[in-house]
Amino acid sequence: MKKGEETGLKIDQTLTQDATGTMAYLQFEAMGVPKVRTKLSVSYVDHNTLQTGFENADDHRFLQSIAAKYGIWFSPAGNGICHQLHLERFGVPGQTLIGSDSHTPTGGGIGMLAFGAGGLDAACAMAGEPFFITMPKIVKVNLLGRLTPWVSAKDVILELLRMLSVKGGRGKIFEFSGPGVKTLSVPERATITNMGTELGATTSIFPSDEVTKGFLASQGRIKDFAKLAADGADDYDEEIVIDLSSLPPLIAKPHSPDNVSRVSELKNTKVQQVAIGSCTNSSLADMMLIAKILKGRKVNRNVSLVISPGSRQVMTMLAASSALSDMINAGARVLECACGPCIGMGQAPPSGAVSLRTFNRNFEGRSGTKDADVYLCSPEVAVAGALAGEIVDPSKYFGKKPAVAVPKKLAVDKNMFFPPSKTPSKTVVIRGPNIKPLPEFSPLGNNIRAAVVIKLGDNISTDHILPAGAKILPLRSNLPAISEHTFGAVDRNFVKRTKEAGSGAIIAADNYGQGSSREHAALAPRYLGIKTVIAKSFARIHLANLINFGILPLAFKNPADYDALNLSDIINIPDIPGRFSAGATELEATVLDASGDVKKTFPLSYDLTQRQKDILLAGGLLNFIKSGKK
Repeated sequence: MKKGEETGLKIDQTLTQDATGTMAYLQFEAMGVPKVRTKLSVSYVDHNTLQTGFENADDHRFLQSIAAKYGIWFSPAGNGICHQLHLERFGVPGQTLIGSDSHTPTGGGIGMLAFGAGGLDAACAMAGEPFFITMPKIVKVNLLGRLTPWVSAKDVILELLRMLSVKGGRGKIFEFSGPGVKTLSVPERATITNMGTELGATTSIFPSDEVTKGFLASQGRIKDFAKLAADGADDYDEEIVIDLSSLPPLIAKPHSPDNVSRVSELKNTKVQQVAIGSCTNSSLADMMLIAKILKGRKVNRNVSLVISPGSRQVMTMLAASSALSDMINAGARVLECACGPCIGMGQAPPSGAVSLRTFNRNFEGRSGTKDADVYLCSPEVAVAGALAGEIVDPSKYFGKKPAVAVPKKLAVDKNMFFPPSKTPSKTVVIRGPNIKPLPEFSPLGNNIRAAVVIKLGDNISTDHILPAGAKILPLRSNLPAISEHTFGAVDRNFVKRTKEAGSGAIIAADNYGQGSSREHAALAPRYLGIKTVIAKSFARIHLANLINFGILPLAFKNPADYDALNLSDIINIPDIPGRFSAGATELEATVLDASGDVKKTFPLSYDLTQRQKDILLAGGLLNFIKSGKK
């Protein structure tokens, strides 16, 4: 493995969730493989659990039946959030995992090498294909000391985001080490690796040690434990030192996870909603702490507090103790074990409201309310805000932090995890009317002639490209329908303009495609006729998704050329296969204005492996696989 060069990894495990899984399994079917070739694959239902029409319910039946047929475990709606469940039931230290969800690096909390990826990459891994990535740099994060009371693991990752920004982790793996590691529980480690995704990191990983062993033992899985530690060589590309004992309570202000400040700097900011849960902070330890703080207290009359436990196991143990009733008696609304508000699936804040959330993203409009101000914080800060009705430093608002002791043996119940069928040949895949066939995309061709159909700025997320939420996510199996919402929250004329142009180009600035791994953010533009995205830089997963679906990703060699492009300009890029085969690293673009006059000619760079070039020329990864090339 050489840094900066592509490497293919054998994948042991895969996971999908229902917002991305239906498309991933349609793609897996198209490969004609009779059974998954991984050690373990799991299909979770946790995103689209709000059933306001037939679409989600139909898709859940599809997912269950296709899992049974192809050798995949199935976790139905209500079981919990995929990343929390995978830690509890299936994660194995030292194994590789990819998931069609960007927060799959949560598995790094128990020492897995876990990557978020598009659904097609997950489908390929299930078919036994390698997972290709550019070999990243390795960053050592040396943790010293111990967290003080009312400071949590959430503050550790917020500190890294404050230091590095949402672009600071691109092309890097964060490896956590140092004496502070042993003071962090597995759920705390998982909070940090989960939100490492917001750094743009390839993944994050903790060692597997006695703490990991204790966690697996509590889940009845001691046989899965393996000790895993760095080899002692001090050959890291970068090193960051964080003194845990010096961290204050932190908070990410609207509308980016890296817009971080001290909680104490925001005192007197009134709060209207608090949401606790998500794959970042919904563990038993998080929930028990919240319940202890709420016991005997009442939520502020001006605040709506909603709580989402991360799994059925967590909910069962809360119910078996007084913790659940303590939450309810305090005025909290307890939601089902699912992603819920984090993905915009219910609980949208009021207009112009301040919402404190223990989630991992606060992009504008993601909550379902475009003008809401969403802040990201720890459970401690969130519950303090729910009680006070404003943002307060919990170390100043409360007295002594209550001690929480998580039982050494947890309530393990595997009955709601459904194994694959023992008679797959007799299993019928159930398809609802909302599931449409995969479209066939044509090869790239020799030249691109495309109109500029949208021009965007920095940090455009996949939520900007194709929003989530209860209205749009149910269409995820219906590409013609969901494509009508592309850039709907940014430019309502985008779809009409692109259809009229027939062939389009997207222009963007830095970090295009950050956020979710949803491949629909590449699939829908391709379906509408987008041929190329030209940006100053790209987020890792979205870049891979663009290539997988045959959209040519190009970068401005001279950033100033970005300023010269306008809507309705026509971009001509000739002789693409010839330049690829010649080993060139640039293409030449000629820009015509609306009247057909040449405005400018400028170079566009690309950093593509030969395999990626072949995928693009074929019109996408599925075409490439069907051609028999490797």
